[in-house]
Amino acid sequence: MTTLARWCYRHRLVVLLLWVGALLGLGFAGSAAGTNYADTFTLPNTDSTRAYDLMEKAFPERSGDTDTVVWKVDDGSVRDDSVRSRIEPALEEIGRMKGVGDVSSPYAAQGATQISENGRIAYAQVTFTEQANGVPKELVQDVVDTSQGAERAGLQVELGGQAITRIQEPPTGIAEMVGIMAAAVVLFLAFGSFFAMLLPLVVAIAALGTGLMATSLLSHVTDVPEVAPLLGSLIGLGVGIDYALFIVTRHRRGILRGMKPEESAVTALNTSGRAVLFAGGTVCIALAGMLVMNMRFLDGVVVATSLTVVLSVLAATTLLPALLGLLGMRVLSRKQRRRLAATGPEPAEASGLAARWSMYVQKRPRSIAAGALVVMVILALPVLSIRLGATDQGNHKDSTTTRQAYDLLAEGFGPGFNGPLQVVVDGGDTDALVSTIRSTEGVAQVAVAPPSQGVTVIQVVPTTSPQSEKTDQLIDRLRDDVIPESGTEAHVGGVTAVFKDFAAVTGDRLPYFVAAIITLGFLLLMVAFRSLVVPLTAALMNLIAAAASFGVLVAIFQWGWGTELLGIGKEGPITAFLPVIMLSLLFGLSMDYQVFLVSRMHEEWVHTKDNARAVRVGLAETSRVINCAALIMICVFSAFVLSGDMEGAMAGIGLAAAVALDAFILRTALVPAAMHLLGNSNWWLPAGLEKRLPHLAVEPREEEVSEPHARVADADGGSTVIHGFVRTPDGAPVEGAALTLLSKGGRQLDRVTSLADGSYIVSVPSAGSYLLAVTAAEHPSRARHVMVGAEPLVYDVELAEDEVDAVN
Repeated sequence: MTTLARWCYRHRLVVLLLWVGALLGLGFAGSAAGTNYADTFTLPNTDSTRAYDLMEKAFPERSGDTDTVVWKVDDGSVRDDSVRSRIEPALEEIGRMKGVGDVSSPYAAQGATQISENGRIAYAQVTFTEQANGVPKELVQDVVDTSQGAERAGLQVELGGQAITRIQEPPTGIAEMVGIMAAAVVLFLAFGSFFAMLLPLVVAIAALGTGLMATSLLSHVTDVPEVAPLLGSLIGLGVGIDYALFIVTRHRRGILRGMKPEESAVTALNTSGRAVLFAGGTVCIALAGMLVMNMRFLDGVVVATSLTVVLSVLAATTLLPALLGLLGMRVLSRKQRRRLAATGPEPAEASGLAARWSMYVQKRPRSIAAGALVVMVILALPVLSIRLGATDQGNHKDSTTTRQAYDLLAEGFGPGFNGPLQVVVDGGDTDALVSTIRSTEGVAQVAVAPPSQGVTVIQVVPTTSPQSEKTDQLIDRLRDDVIPESGTEAHVGGVTAVFKDFAAVTGDRLPYFVAAIITLGFLLLMVAFRSLVVPLTAALMNLIAAAASFGVLVAIFQWGWGTELLGIGKEGPITAFLPVIMLSLLFGLSMDYQVFLVSRMHEEWVHTKDNARAVRVGLAETSRVINCAALIMICVFSAFVLSGDMEGAMAGIGLAAAVALDAFILRTALVPAAMHLLGNSNWWLPAGLEKRLPHLAVEPREEEVSEPHARVADADGGSTVIHGFVRTPDGAPVEGAALTLLSKGGRQLDRVTSLADGSYIVSVPSAGSYLLAVTAAEHPSRARHVMVGAEPLVYDVELAEDEVDAVN
């Protein structure tokens, strides 16, 4: 890691040219090839898949997407000449448009069924020559404009279908731009520097741009669903900014503590950069866990999201050090640069609100743990009523033409008309089956298509909407009772049945998926932190965070609390595939924060063997950057409400809630409080297991000691001291000077104050290179690198007006 970071820092122009070339090359290739996203919901060994396979054999798929034009009159009938004279010319004009294959009109000889019983609502079907993704938006807009141009007072015309939905979507990139701008504000407030603010944004945009363009190219060789790039953007922006934030924060801290920019950048990459590699790998492993669900639809999601995460890690470990080399000292604000020049390096100790909160948690762990747990349990309660399903155009906003068309069709032909079932019969007599289905509870209409190749399709329109639980019950009734009793081989298919099977399969396999990713996280943390209790605590916290975030999701999207305020349309079931995706992302993000928090605690524990101090110091030094990173992710995720996609809005709100709860309640309160209560047992690992486990260092191992810090050397422990006097140029002793010993990574090892005669003793864990910083009233602060051998080092410090000099 050190070699890579140093090479990228010194060859920054080469690295920048490589990244710009990758962006331009992928952009050119992507624009030339276009996209070929495909939603594949087929599930092996399900009834709806068997029905689909039979229909595909007997009735080859139509070449293009079929959309619907619906109109309603306030008075009279749609058959009136005044209505026909406006609608028919519009339909004929649409039929002549290039790219439109067929228009089925209710005014044709076979169109009587396309008019409602009361005669006030009718619909026509427009079949394009391409699938929805391939239909030019200009053509779709022409169809919409021509259809709605026939409107007049008392005549309402609306349109529905997949192609129509595409032109209602907000401009591509709106959600991403809002998220980036919100993140920029948070970064500027955190860093106080314009250039430092830009670094994480540039890194995230570079990773996201290459990831999305590579995903569009991959869509030509594998099935990638339309929602995949949206989810890739969501996770890519979040982790891309956060990973860069962790490294930049460590780099700035190194410079402020007296390191040169290059050494600080290399150290940051060798410490926080390693944590980023570990975190990114964990996220990818969690995402790959979706493959065990054996759902083709999720395979493309895994490809898009994992690719974006990998590129985010690559950008953070190559592009970022190159940018740090370009900026040099300008990564600090002007105020920080002036203060560094005037007063010297900062002492390495946490202060402010984070330190005070950490002390408060240490004093009252029981009350804080209880309060945090109560909050999480209350938020998790709605998850008990979660219902998986699928969203459709009935969940769109009231103002959209697709929602209006959906409601008109439901009004004129029944709520089940928007999601008919297809009972596919493979040979045999269908008369008895059709008769039985007609008399089945929950069936509104039954229509039989002419058989083809021995396959007959019976279209069944339920009395309830596609998202109703009663429709699910009808499907079960047909499969379990009606069809078996008829003695006919038949299968229930259609979009509604496919989504029901999708939700059922997801629900059945979800416990195994959760067990797999929790077990994986447990093993990774056990190896990294040499403990059984820490990973067990993390696994429990992940489950609590998941339950609470899904509780928030159910309350908003299933119960409808706040949907109008958020402007996200009508409530409905939770999209079936969302729990799998959210759990993968939540697991990965929770591991990020857990690793960042506990690695600092573990580092302190190794040096002091004092659990209370380790937890206090770890929380004080990491809570600010964790909360800042979480705030950025919340801004990015919440912005996806503006994506115009219900699944994107669900994922955004769900992940924003998960990150907020995880960072602000779990990692800042519940985890440290629990670790205080557990004491030294946090770090317990059986001796036999310790010998068998491989060593996996999240950060490079620094000097370790087996005993707590001391002011005198331990002759048998390998530790030593630096001692001497602090004097002025005229030899007068300096009392009260603060001397801080720092490791090469910038971690504070010891801090003492000189006595009345100017003497001091600083404890050193072992031989090596260290940074000794000295601060005294009325004297400028300075720092010097010192080399310590096996014997105590005598090091006198002279506080001059412009520097700290070593006399010896």
